[in-house]
Amino acid sequence: MYKRQVLTSHHVIQGGDEIIVALEDGRDAMASIVGTDPETDLALLQIDLDTLPVVRLSKAAPARGDIVLAIGNPLGLGSSVSMGIVSATGRSHLGIATFESFIQTDAAINRGNSGGALIDTRGNLIGINTAIFSSDGSWQGIGFATPASVAREVMDDR
Repeated sequence: MYKRQVLTSHHVIQGGDEIIVALEDGRDAMASIVGTDPETDLALLQIDLDTLPVVRLSKAAPARGDIVLAIGNPLGLGSSVSMGIVSATGRSHLGIATFESFIQTDAAINRGNSGGALIDTRGNLIGINTAIFSSDGSWQGIGFATPASVAREVMDDR
């Protein structure tokens, strides 16, 4: 067995006694927490599996107008993908996390997308889906992701 790391949102695993990572291929794996950073709302988990899909962390920051894909488990509908554009970068003062410099996108990020990947059209991870801006808790076209550059720093610190 190999020890693999999984990046997600801190608020997704916060307070969880048992953390189970469900994969697209139907496998489930118990996860242990490697580290958390509530300040950026990120968590690093470890699972023991022989094979695991790997996504590259983007080295380039996304730009306004870039096409992005939000992947997650919105409303329990596993492996959902939605497409949108980057509306802005560096969004802050939203009251979501202590450290805020979010990617804003109109890709549908609903409940359950938190902790999922925001990727570019080349399959590189550009962010971790974090939150929506909504008056009623449903998607209204404004979602936020923690940039991959921040995730890389948090992972390197663990």
